[in-house]
Amino acid sequence: MTNGGSSNSERKEARTARTGDERHLREECGVFGVYAPERRDVARLAYYGLYALQHRGQESAGMVVNDDGRFSAWCDVGLVNDVFTPERLSSLGEGEMVVGHVRYATTGSDNKRNVQPLVINHYKGHMALAHNGNLTNSLELRDELERNGSIFHTTTDSEVIAYRIVQERLRLGSIEAAVSEAMNHIEGAYSLVIASSTKLIAARDPNGFRPLCMGQLPGGGTVFASESCALDAVGAKWVRDLLPGEIVTVSHRGFRTDRSHCGKAPRRLCVFEFIYFARPDSVIEGCSVSLARQKAGAFLAQQHPVEADVVVGVPDSGLDAALGYATASGIPYAIGFTKNKYIGRTFIAPDQAQRENGVNIKLNPIRSAVEGKRVVLIDDSIVRGTTCRRTIDLLRRAGAREIHMRVSAPPFIAPCFYGTDIDSAENLIANHHSVPEIARIIGADSLGYLSVENAERLAGPPYDRFCTACFGGGYPTSVPKDGQKDRFEQKLGRQR
Repeated sequence: MTNGGSSNSERKEARTARTGDERHLREECGVFGVYAPERRDVARLAYYGLYALQHRGQESAGMVVNDDGRFSAWCDVGLVNDVFTPERLSSLGEGEMVVGHVRYATTGSDNKRNVQPLVINHYKGHMALAHNGNLTNSLELRDELERNGSIFHTTTDSEVIAYRIVQERLRLGSIEAAVSEAMNHIEGAYSLVIASSTKLIAARDPNGFRPLCMGQLPGGGTVFASESCALDAVGAKWVRDLLPGEIVTVSHRGFRTDRSHCGKAPRRLCVFEFIYFARPDSVIEGCSVSLARQKAGAFLAQQHPVEADVVVGVPDSGLDAALGYATASGIPYAIGFTKNKYIGRTFIAPDQAQRENGVNIKLNPIRSAVEGKRVVLIDDSIVRGTTCRRTIDLLRRAGAREIHMRVSAPPFIAPCFYGTDIDSAENLIANHHSVPEIARIIGADSLGYLSVENAERLAGPPYDRFCTACFGGGYPTSVPKDGQKDRFEQKLGRQR
């Protein structure tokens, strides 16, 4: 097996420099897996699938190819396009199954040791694991595993899951039985794709916090992915979403499903998948993400009407909501910004001054669309207020006469423990200021948020299936005593 590590890793890590003193909400991770013994080109399929999921994680990428029980792995810091050059992709060879991952660090730092998939070798064979989500009892489980002799090489909760599964595998007769038993002990959010020497397994936590779907390749072969857009990228037909708590196993013996964990907890899909995380061309649990965002805009028009001349959205996730607002209000929709297509949500910035002005590089207003006009500006969220203040300032300089900010999410008032990078209530502007005060801080003439009730209605009934904890909706599970993203790094520091 090979492991990631290139001479320019430090330069790649610089891509994680922030575009300002506010960190916009960050994606979770993306997982992808293929079982296709007739195809053999699984590494190429994983490359395209991970490329389609790039929006879910831009800090690192990796894949593990299984060729008749022989694992070839490559993981590194950087975008999919950087990590998997044509030569590197070719070096992974052919195989009948693959597990892939794109990562944004929600637990554990973003350095190279924490990239996924994780590969564990034990006396019963190999296992490769890719994880999207965040455990709420990872610290306790890690302490227990360490006391029993486990030696951790990363600071992620994903390694806790991997070791717990291996621990069960050593005493049980199959990998799928080990996954099922491990699910009795791990708590929180997890969508998993796991490869053993002979099987590909997908599993989703009983609350269903994070999405996970299954597709079928032409001519045979099964694909698992965080979002349906990745199925489209490899030409797979969407079959269905995994149920919360479901385990699906694919091997030469066929297809098996274990639903013994289904129905053990209330369904709580993260509502922010529809507001921001997922790609608009994805379908999650039967609902189009694009249509859900348009519905958010329509709800905003009903909740917060205003006299204006034009509706514009902040690229990219504000565009569909802006279209929905315009359609519902009758105010014309316009493209108000052009976005630099050659940088992601992060970019290399040589000094702090340029990082603070990063929004100027990423976005530029189209003066003819906003000059002299009353503008309704739609964005997906306000975290600290810094980024939207700069965006509003751009519109002012382009000649906008009035700017009425509308947000297609409720105010953030609580940290998230399930994978969204909201780990401190102290830094959330909505916890310290009223809506009129926030409007003054960001420089808007008025401000309106989507209500929690309408957020729960974005994807249609049933309306009680979403997690809205970060909006004050209450946590559906117990929460960790220490919810800091770097809690394992802090533990290592104390041990030293």
